[in-house]
Amino acid sequence: MKSGLTKALAAGLLLGVMASPLASAAETADGTLVGADGAEVGTVKVTNAPGGVLLRVSVRNLSPGWHGMHFHEKGSCEAPKFTSAGSHVHTMTPVVHGLLHDNANDNGDLPNLYVGPDGQATVELYSTLVSLKSGGTRPALLDHGGSSLVIHAHPDDYTSQPIGGSGDRVACAVIKAGS
Repeated sequence: MKSGLTKALAAGLLLGVMASPLASAAETADGTLVGADGAEVGTVKVTNAPGGVLLRVSVRNLSPGWHGMHFHEKGSCEAPKFTSAGSHVHTMTPVVHGLLHDNANDNGDLPNLYVGPDGQATVELYSTLVSLKSGGTRPALLDHGGSSLVIHAHPDDYTSQPIGGSGDRVACAVIKAGS
């Protein structure tokens, strides 16, 4: 009897050790950024966190300077204009854009991205305005057909309506559940 119990405990501990990395692994989503010509220009990784999401963006072959960047409500990136991505992710209407606007409620707002003289950038930032999956008060990026990350031609001024003056959409990534 003792031998059977010992084997069962050992098997249970081994299963627990083997399963623990999977159970504790963060929920992630990924995307491939494409430019207006349809060519790949970078990657996006979104990791669910207790109070929001951690976003990592790597780009190449974009024009140097500051670019507005937002989460958009649809998981679609049809080049060349990426209008299929819809509006910014939001939970309330009317949507008031701008991280510096007193009455802002635009959940898709993100800080600007700086692209260096070589056309490359990598940034990691945290947003408390969205989540990866449903279950809270923030919009979930993977619900209702998914979402996308859009990079714009110009910087977001964080106050102007409806997109902070950030101009044309120059890159887009559909955000999909990670593997």
